[in-house]
Amino acid sequence: MKFEDLKGFAFDLDGVIADTARFHGQAWHQLADKVGTEWTPELADSLKGVSRMDSLELILKAGGHENDYSQDEKVALATEKNDNYIKLVETLTPADILPGMKNLLDELKANNYHIVLASASKNAPKVLKYLQITDYFEGIVDPAKLTHGKPDPEIYSEAAKLMNLPANQVAGLEDAQAGIESINRAGETSIGFGSSLQDADVKFAHTGDVSLAAIKEQMDN
Repeated sequence: MKFEDLKGFAFDLDGVIADTARFHGQAWHQLADKVGTEWTPELADSLKGVSRMDSLELILKAGGHENDYSQDEKVALATEKNDNYIKLVETLTPADILPGMKNLLDELKANNYHIVLASASKNAPKVLKYLQITDYFEGIVDPAKLTHGKPDPEIYSEAAKLMNLPANQVAGLEDAQAGIESINRAGETSIGFGSSLQDADVKFAHTGDVSLAAIKEQMDN
């Protein structure tokens, strides 16, 4: 795909626009302590880009507790985690936008690209509100209406539909391997942040390295 074909950009949230992942980490760590699962870097990494209930299942399984709770109790645990997370989200300000991202959003808006959010987080609208960037996004994929989580392509296919664009005119931005796989399987151009990512069409070590010119350079060379 060539840069000139792109008409829309679909953004992941955690680790791309803001580091809300650290809030998820803090809130999940609290929950892991509560259910008696040891919190490890490997466990923390496995939760990246994964839905709330699936993350809870991973934590319970890591500690051998997957059969210790009823479905209602699991929902209550996930709700408690989310309440703790929201308290942390409410401390966000525009200063928490990751380097390079506000400039990229400004560039995209100035050049009339479509912009949507493709995040598994049900709290995404709240995060955008506290970062004061809601107006950049013409739509947000509703994770509650999705059947499958990343790496399934559904969320990025839905993002393209929100923009009324075919897949080959859409680029997705991600910092997790599951997200890159989701974009690629949707037939879209994948833009990845992080040196360990594989199979990203365009890759940057850090968000601060991104710009339209830098994306164009990689796509056209």
